[in-house]
Amino acid sequence: MPRFRYKHYQQRLMLAMTVYVAFMLLVWPLVRTTTSVPLKLLLALAPVVPMLYVIGLMVRRIRDSDELEQRTHLIALGVATAVVGTLSLVGGFLASAQVLQMDGSILIWVFPLLMFCYGTTRWWVAQRYGISLSCSDENGVPMYLRFLLVAIVMAAIAAVCWRSLDDGGRGVLCGMSSSFVLIAAALAAARRHARRHQGVEGNGA
Repeated sequence: MPRFRYKHYQQRLMLAMTVYVAFMLLVWPLVRTTTSVPLKLLLALAPVVPMLYVIGLMVRRIRDSDELEQRTHLIALGVATAVVGTLSLVGGFLASAQVLQMDGSILIWVFPLLMFCYGTTRWWVAQRYGISLSCSDENGVPMYLRFLLVAIVMAAIAAVCWRSLDDGGRGVLCGMSSSFVLIAAALAAARRHARRHQGVEGNGA
């Protein structure tokens, strides 16, 4: 992907995630207090809008990639869909049999889990194909530091607004913060491994 396109993609992605967090903090808590059904519907679906935008960004990124990168994206999406679909099927059967007690709020985690599986699988596939994902550093800030910064911001928001949030809001913020920490750790390990591999090749040459 051309450099300016990747930079543009990253900027829009971070903006969309910021809007999503703002909606979850400022808009979502109003759902339980409003009595108007149309307004409740709009407030409940507001956080979906930035996520739909993120999906559109991903589609555009995959479309503008070369054939090899498209292959890694599609394999990652296929694996992520299979994993999340299987877990949803198992969870649905267990909930129907009343083995597990789950409410509808668990559906909020489907998309983050899908993205986590997609990102992890694509990194593994890219390593298998010998594709470098170092373009994440082209703006001077490593990708793992960006994810870590988002995790810190979410954790700080959760700490400041802890008393004003309900259990659902606390769970979403803490869960997303933990997920971003794990992604940051995985990216940092991958970056360290890639640099070590490059160092070995350089010494061998």
